[in-house]
Amino acid sequence: MNLLAELRSIDPKNPGGWPWLVKLVAFAAIFLGVVFAGAVLDWQDQWENLGRVKQEEEKLKETFLDKKKQAINLDIIKKQLTDTQQSFGALLKQLPNKSEMDALLTDINQAGLGRGLQFDLFRPGAEVVTGVFAEQPITIKVTGAYDDLGKFASDISQLPRIVTLNNISINPTTAQLSMDATAKTYRYLDEEELAAQRKAAKPAAAKAGAKK
Repeated sequence: MNLLAELRSIDPKNPGGWPWLVKLVAFAAIFLGVVFAGAVLDWQDQWENLGRVKQEEEKLKETFLDKKKQAINLDIIKKQLTDTQQSFGALLKQLPNKSEMDALLTDINQAGLGRGLQFDLFRPGAEVVTGVFAEQPITIKVTGAYDDLGKFASDISQLPRIVTLNNISINPTTAQLSMDATAKTYRYLDEEELAAQRKAAKPAAAKAGAKK
């Protein structure tokens, strides 16, 4: 009560006449105010820097987690890549190279003769190059019994090289059936053919660019 009475009786214009207790309270308040203001003004840059450092820390944490996930999945990705390469290699083995094409054509011919079919037509067509592969169409016409024609088609599908029968047409003859079809096989281009293909593509690309 005495303190409240003293506070009510003090003269703001005469701080020298204030009681000692009031002076101490006022001094402490002024001191704390100065310290707080100084901290706000002097440490403001440091607070901003601290905020930026925290943001960078969060970004680094996210980057670390991403790298960690990539490292965990790296073995899985390597295995998938190895499996893909092995599958691609297995497919390439089913494609003859240029030197093996004659042997493959002989295999197709022998598959028909082995089933007792008569070849009325066996005519390889011009190759169609697509990317790194070349498609070889073969127009064939064979005559024989229905079962033998079916077994011939099955034998073609089981050859170690990829061969497909397309545009199949079966028509009756005097005593048997006649089958017209286009057999297609594929081979991969060798390095010389790929180099020639790239060389031929350069003038075409330059000509197209000049027209633009």
